Amino acid sequence: MTADSTFEIFLVAPPGLEHILCDEARRVGFAAARQVAGGVSFDGTWEDVRRANLYLRGATRVLARIGSFRAFHLAQLDKRARKFPWGEVLRKDVPVKVEVVTNKKSKIYHAGAATQRIETAISEELGAPVAADAPVTLKVRIDDNTCIFSVDTSGEGLHKRGHKVAVGKAPMRETLAALLLRACDYDGLEPVVDPMCGSGTFVIEAAEIAAGLAAGRSREFAFEQLANHDALAWNDERQALPTAKTPNLRFFGSDRNTGAVEMAGQNAARAGVGDLCRFTHAAVSDLQRPDGPPGLVMVNPPYGARIGNKKQLFAVYGALGEVLKSRFSGWRVGIVTSDTALARATGLPFLPLGAPIAHGGLKVRLFRTDPLA
Repeated sequence: MTADSTFEIFLVAPPGLEHILCDEARRVGFAAARQVAGGVSFDGTWEDVRRANLYLRGATRVLARIGSFRAFHLAQLDKRARKFPWGEVLRKDVPVKVEVVTNKKSKIYHAGAATQRIETAISEELGAPVAADAPVTLKVRIDDNTCIFSVDTSGEGLHKRGHKVAVGKAPMRETLAALLLRACDYDGLEPVVDPMCGSGTFVIEAAEIAAGLAAGRSREFAFEQLANHDALAWNDERQALPTAKTPNLRFFGSDRNTGAVEMAGQNAARAGVGDLCRFTHAAVSDLQRPDGPPGLVMVNPPYGARIGNKKQLFAVYGALGEVLKSRFSGWRVGIVTSDTALARATGLPFLPLGAPIAHGGLKVRLFRTDPLA
C-alpha cells in the first residue's frame, strides 16, 4: 500500500451515535462518509487516516482496512496469511498484537486458533514480534468465510486527548461528550454550562470546539509506527494546525465536590482553554445564569447505579429542573441519564428520545429540550 493507495477507512462510534459521527466526518471534509453498523465508513488514503485521527472529536478509533481473502479452513488461512503483504503496512521492528473476531457463519469459527495462525505468519514471514502490549493492533474479522484485516491506526482510544490527568468517578469520555454536544446542536458559537461538571469534560470539549483546536493535537498515534508512515507529511500536517481562536465566549462548570472543581480547572489549563473556562464550587440549587446570550446547559448527573439512595436523586433532579425553568429562559438543555424516571423528575419539556447509548457499562439516553420558555 502506497501513500496514494485508496482503501476503506472505518471510524468506530459508540452504538447509537453513528449518525452523529457521520455528520461530524462530513463536516470535517470526508464527504463520502456513510453510516454503517458500529460506525462510519468511507474510502480514503493514509493522509485521510492522519486527518481523521487528528481532527475528529467523536470517533473512538480509526481503522484502516488493509486487505482481505477467503479462507474455509485453518490450513488455508495459514497458507494465505503467509502470502499476505504484511511488510507494506507493518514494520518488522515494531511488535504487533492480533485480535480475531469470528462467528458461526464461517467454517473457521475458533478465534483462538485463527489468531495463532495469523500471529505465526506475521512473525515467521515478516519477522515482527507478537506481543500483548504491542503499539500496533491488527484486527481481523472472519465473516461468511472472508478474513478482513484492519490496522488500528489510533493506538490508545481517541478519548485520550493527551492533556487530561485528573478524572473523577465514572468519567464521561471526551469522544462521547463531543458527540452528545453535537447531538444537542452545539456548534462552538454559544456558551455552555455544566452544573455537575466532575472533571470538566463537557465544558472543556465545548471550549476546545469554540477555540477551533484539533482533538488529537497533544498525543501520538499508532499509525506513526507503520511501515508506510510519511513522517515528513505528518510533521507538515502538525505544523499547519490552526492556531487557537479566542472566542468572545466563556464556558462554565460547577460541582458540589471541591476536589472535582480543582481537577476541572487543572484539566482545562492543560488543554489550553483555562482562560475560557470558569469552574466554581456550588450546589445545583445555587446555579446562576451567566451574563450574555443563551446557550446550552449540558449535564451528566448521577444515575443511581453507583449511588445508594435513589430517593435523594429525585430531589436533586427536581431541584435541577426548577433552577433551569426559573433562571435559564432561552437556553437549551441536554441531560444524560440511564433512568427515565429521574429525567422526568426535572419537569422539563423533553424532545422525543433517541436510541440508548452504551456508557460505563450502562445504557444511557440523551434527554434534550428546545430553548426553555
